[in-house]
Amino acid sequence: MSNFTLVDPKGWDCDLQSVYSAYMGYFQLHNVPWYDRSWGVFFESFEEFLTFSWPTITATDTWTGRAHIVVRMSSIGAFLKMLKTRFGETLPMVENILRITPFETSQRHLRTITDMAQYKKVFATLPAVVLAALKIRVRNGEPKAIRELWASKDKTFLSLDFEWSERNVSSCIEWGYCAVRCGHLDTVGAWPPDPEPNYRRGHYIVTEYADVHNRMKPSYPWAFGESQVISKSKLPQMVQAIVSSLISPDSETIPNTLVLIAHGTTGELRRLEEMKIKLPHNLLIIDTMAFERQLYASGLRGAMQEPSGRPREQGSSLSLPALLQSLGVDVQRILHNAGNAAFMELLGLQLLLDPDTKVPPLKSPNGMAAAMMRSPNRSPATPPSIAFMPSPAVFPQMGMGNMGVMPVGMMPFPVAGGLSPEVFHEPSGSSRTSFFPQQRSISDHRLQVSPNVAMATGGRLPGRARVNSMNSMKNSVNELGEQLGNLQLKSRSANSRTPPNL
Repeated sequence: MSNFTLVDPKGWDCDLQSVYSAYMGYFQLHNVPWYDRSWGVFFESFEEFLTFSWPTITATDTWTGRAHIVVRMSSIGAFLKMLKTRFGETLPMVENILRITPFETSQRHLRTITDMAQYKKVFATLPAVVLAALKIRVRNGEPKAIRELWASKDKTFLSLDFEWSERNVSSCIEWGYCAVRCGHLDTVGAWPPDPEPNYRRGHYIVTEYADVHNRMKPSYPWAFGESQVISKSKLPQMVQAIVSSLISPDSETIPNTLVLIAHGTTGELRRLEEMKIKLPHNLLIIDTMAFERQLYASGLRGAMQEPSGRPREQGSSLSLPALLQSLGVDVQRILHNAGNAAFMELLGLQLLLDPDTKVPPLKSPNGMAAAMMRSPNRSPATPPSIAFMPSPAVFPQMGMGNMGVMPVGMMPFPVAGGLSPEVFHEPSGSSRTSFFPQQRSISDHRLQVSPNVAMATGGRLPGRARVNSMNSMKNSVNELGEQLGNLQLKSRSANSRTPPNL
């Protein structure tokens, strides 16, 4: 084992211990008196079987996630050839050997095992191999791995979100978090978690940047509690304290109790690194964007269509508002707030895992005054413009089981729902899309529109003005000019029919 050699894991698919077990089963099934044969010494024990000198690597199975000490089929052939050469008897290649599909694609360390002591040393490394593979599987959004984490009911899921200034990306103006302690809730019998009472959440505004207002993506008030103000120097301390209150000790073999969640993890991880937040090595990280993409690629989200009517492309990603809307959650009036985003990231993950989750109502204590305080340069009643107009497409039933397709007539697009998804700007070559199925119950009293009010407002919802672009302003000016022209024409006509004063 002193020689360090790397090999490609492709083709290493036979569990070493199962090779010995398979031949013992073959002898029993066919009444082979192996103990009376000269070559039987190799089957007296697994330790004697290892004396052949087996080249091995460690690998995890793609499906089960379990780690194995594996050999190549050619090594088994070499063992059988040795028996025929030395003892003159031929043994067949048995079929009931445990075969795996290696999850790892990078080169693996080759070890030659000749006795039980070496086998035990390699066997002791298997938990670390499982952990390393699990971190990658969860980070890539593998549905089976993430569902197993949720089903274990012993993890704590923590979502984080930062908002920073558009003028200076190094200036963090807001921070929000949301956590659910599944182990605690399962112990007290509160499973599955109800988001409203069971989510621990917080929203912090940095004092030094309280008067900094983003123009392209202005922040909305926190919809799930009262915001707090914290100084820039104390923010890293607060973030570290929240993380430390939820993590378990670091380990090279056991996954951490804490599971970090983000929708697109690059930005949040970079902010944590800049703040020098200590994260344990065994921390698992879930990217809800990658998780949803894998669900759709696996057919677990049913058929989805783009607004143009074309089927959704494989490998396309959804922004957080588009993801929530595809789950039937109305996210208007809560965009671009770190606390709201953290809450919605955790809620979106739970909805993907448990579609029957109860969606909590919005609570905005300060209402429009809070929005105006955070965004004085833009009316808080102005919604973000719609990135994609809805089309008469079929939308999936959002579940983790058999995903049926509902006919168009059974799921109409909710005109009175007041959808206002964000404009999601992506670099060239990106393929994020928005989808608009039936809405859930997130709304406030301003969305309760009576028929009379709807008729008075021309069928539009009150309370939020349209987003005025340059084209719409020009159209308004043209319409105003036409109306003035009509008034002048009517005035001239009336004057022409009036007799002169005598």
